[in-house]
Amino acid sequence: MRQCRVPVRRGRRSLLAAAFALTIAVAGTAQARETIDVQGNRRIDAETVRSYFHAAPDGRFDEAARDAALKALLETRLFDKVTIERAGERLVVHLAEAPVLDRVAFEGNKKIQDKELTAVIESKPRGPLQRAVVQADVGRIMEAYRHAGRDEVAVVPQIISHGNDRVDLVYVVTEGAKTTVRQINFEGNRVFGKRQLAAVIKTSATNMLSFLTGGDEYDPDRIAADREQLRAYYRSKGYADASVPSAKAEYDPAAHGFTLTFSIDEGPLYHFGDINIVCNVPGLDPEKLRGLLLMRSGAVFNGDALDKTSDALTVELAKLGFPFAQALARTTRNAAATRIDVTFTIDQGPRTYVERIEIHGNTRTRGYVIRREFDISEGDAYNKALIDRAERRLKNLNYFKTVKISTKPGSVQDRVVLDVEVAEQSTGEFTISGGYSTTDGLLAEVKLGDRNFLGSGKAVNFSGTYGQYTRGLDLSASEPYFLGTRVSAGIDLYDKQSYASSYQSYGSNTYGAMLQFGTPITDQLGVQYRYSIYNQSLTLDPTSLTAAPSLPIQQAALAGPAWVSAVGSTVTYSTLDNNKNPTDGIKSQLSQDLAGLGGDVNFLRTTEDVRYYHALNDDVVGMVRAQGGYITGWGGQQVPLMNTFFGGPTMVRGFAPNGFGPRDLTPGTTMDNVGGSMYWATTAELQSAIPGVPKEYGLKALAFVDSGSVFGYGGPTIFPGSAQSLQVANSNVVRSSVGVGLSWDSPFGPLSINYAVPLSKAPYDVVQPFGFSAGGF
Repeated sequence: MRQCRVPVRRGRRSLLAAAFALTIAVAGTAQARETIDVQGNRRIDAETVRSYFHAAPDGRFDEAARDAALKALLETRLFDKVTIERAGERLVVHLAEAPVLDRVAFEGNKKIQDKELTAVIESKPRGPLQRAVVQADVGRIMEAYRHAGRDEVAVVPQIISHGNDRVDLVYVVTEGAKTTVRQINFEGNRVFGKRQLAAVIKTSATNMLSFLTGGDEYDPDRIAADREQLRAYYRSKGYADASVPSAKAEYDPAAHGFTLTFSIDEGPLYHFGDINIVCNVPGLDPEKLRGLLLMRSGAVFNGDALDKTSDALTVELAKLGFPFAQALARTTRNAAATRIDVTFTIDQGPRTYVERIEIHGNTRTRGYVIRREFDISEGDAYNKALIDRAERRLKNLNYFKTVKISTKPGSVQDRVVLDVEVAEQSTGEFTISGGYSTTDGLLAEVKLGDRNFLGSGKAVNFSGTYGQYTRGLDLSASEPYFLGTRVSAGIDLYDKQSYASSYQSYGSNTYGAMLQFGTPITDQLGVQYRYSIYNQSLTLDPTSLTAAPSLPIQQAALAGPAWVSAVGSTVTYSTLDNNKNPTDGIKSQLSQDLAGLGGDVNFLRTTEDVRYYHALNDDVVGMVRAQGGYITGWGGQQVPLMNTFFGGPTMVRGFAPNGFGPRDLTPGTTMDNVGGSMYWATTAELQSAIPGVPKEYGLKALAFVDSGSVFGYGGPTIFPGSAQSLQVANSNVVRSSVGVGLSWDSPFGPLSINYAVPLSKAPYDVVQPFGFSAGGF
């Protein structure tokens, strides 16, 4: 038995020795691991602070670990100050927590709205107050103002404490005077003069119209765009190698503005050489595409024509069933002969699909308003021509200051991401204006509206007019994508009154509504359908009459108010290069209205208006116009006088409103124009830019020749109860005039002034050489 007990005692001693050694080791390890004491924290939990410390394998925090923890804690921006010190076997972390921002506000800002400045800065409500971030925000605000032409801006941040580490941050802005461009120079330009180049760019030197256009504001982004505009202009005129290496802005303290100098390297003038199409796509006949070429051999090189041809070819390839085919223009320069050979190479491009469309910068406009301008969506085949078309559509909306669409690699090789970057601009309008019109006399007008109402893409407008001879209210709203389709819808409510004047012995009242729908058939052809219901009446004021009113006028007044219920349509075909300021293309509008679907009046009216524009040179555009119309009653009714046609300055300038057409010449009456059932008019016009005035101002000089006539009187011809007949002049006499004028697409709407001399007229016509109008001719 003793032999058995001895090994047991030895085993217990070994176990006790091992346990004792383990206890010593554990104690040593516990003694080696440092503890972290957090001081000064009020809102941040101590364990959260300790989580930023990572010990070395021996359990201690060496200098590298402490430095990493310090940087990580400061990067959270939750603390104003962090210090770490060693106290024996402890690390003591001293914290000064950053106050919490209750509110971030701006004061003194008028030119840039709060929401725009909020998007610029990094300090946000419910976030920490970081003084370094605040100072950086001051710089960001000042940069935003510099881009808005305010170089003398000052920004002072103010911190208002509410106790308990909660504060308000207020940026006090002193905007200062507008920093303008006082002078614009061009260096290196030999072919085009300063006046021509100044009309190309958007930046302009300070002038009498700058307070309306804002073109003289110093904006680095706009100047960068101007450099590209100049390069594109030279490229469109044959100077394919032209470049604008720099645009230097120097501030002149004496003039309180900048002197802007564009350096230009023009290069030689090139002509088109050989023009070919090479097709590497099986099953595609390149000869079918030759009709899309917009250039010819021997003509002056035109970079715009080159780009438009590439786009047209790509779109046509997609229509022919080749969505991945690409048409690339390859140019070969012959410097000695100053010729550029062009080869459009059609290759089957890689099968690339759109993974997603990312939109940035739309602080106001909703995403779907931008997306609906794309003919492609996520998952569709990538087509550059369709992307370029979407970019043009977005620019034409006039919602954005800039639009840029670029591509980024997708998640896999055959996917791309479309990156849409936009910069919002103001779309609202509020104007109070006064003036004089030869038709309406002295007048005042108030306009209030937004073409992008609440960022929805809808247009809402209100206008009120109070004039010497006319008054009215108009409220309209339109939706370009009704029910998510490419069908536009709109409604217009109006109330208009006119009063007796030197041009007519009667007044009129009209109030009603119009509902309209429109849809594009192709990019150049569209149709609009409408329904109108309105009440019209002719009024006589005995106190203003100098003689007995003409019989047709008396009968129209005695007939009283009448309701007109009509359906109609307008078919529009347009190839204009610019709808607002066209220089090339044709626009045709055919309109028909059928009244009699209810109401008191039955008539069918048809009108046609065709205009053709062609640029004769860089500054002069030629325009010819032809218009005509016909109206007839049906169901045994005559056409009411108020719905017939009256000749005036909108047909032939130099004539008064209601100045020509069928006229009652019965002695002893007011001898009014009594309207006709047919009219025609033609115009030949030259439109020229004005030297020294940028094209963006929309100011043009005009020279024109007009001709036209109104005829086909269809009203009463015999006095009731008498055999006496009316003496109505009703012949198709040609009226014509020649004249000059000015037109201005002003911020208050289109305005025109003209002086015309009639060349041919009827003896009883009323002429008016000088004319002023608010509204396009």
